[in-house]
Amino acid sequence: MLQSGVPRLVLLALTILCVVLDLALKSWARAELPGEVRPWLPGVLDLTLTYNTGAAWSLLSGAALPLALMRAAVGLGLVVFLLRRAQPTGYAVALSLIAGGALGNAIDGLNAGRVTDMLASPALSAVTRALGQGDFPVFNLADVWVVGGVLLLLFVSVREDRRRGQVPAPSPEEPSSNRHPSA
Repeated sequence: MLQSGVPRLVLLALTILCVVLDLALKSWARAELPGEVRPWLPGVLDLTLTYNTGAAWSLLSGAALPLALMRAAVGLGLVVFLLRRAQPTGYAVALSLIAGGALGNAIDGLNAGRVTDMLASPALSAVTRALGQGDFPVFNLADVWVVGGVLLLLFVSVREDRRRGQVPAPSPEEPSSNRHPSA
């Protein structure tokens, strides 16, 4: 496995930056958005204030404390893992994003007994309504970090699998008639 080209302290700084940005936007939303919907990118992204005592799509509603403790354990576990064991750059960045998102929602859940959400997507809601699932849930930056980290992790994993699965090119001295058809 390749070692990370990203220093561990940079990964820690990225995780902390994700937490700080998430908590700052949550604080701003609580102060500025009560009872208001503000189009930010018309038709794409609106700002509105909601709270969630559960997980995505209000799953496990009312379980804010156990979910916050689980998020904290995941976030801190990923930070410890990244600080103790170097990872390839893509994996390391993805895990830092996931850790930052988990910790942002954990801190919010532990402090308030609920998670503050403020990002609403009319475009995503149009898709979920077309699928008969109602509006897309309102979310926050921590959710963006987690989903972005998971998508990056999937992308890097698929790319790495393809790289490992490639058949090496035949050596120049090998006659073309002896080449494997898939080479």
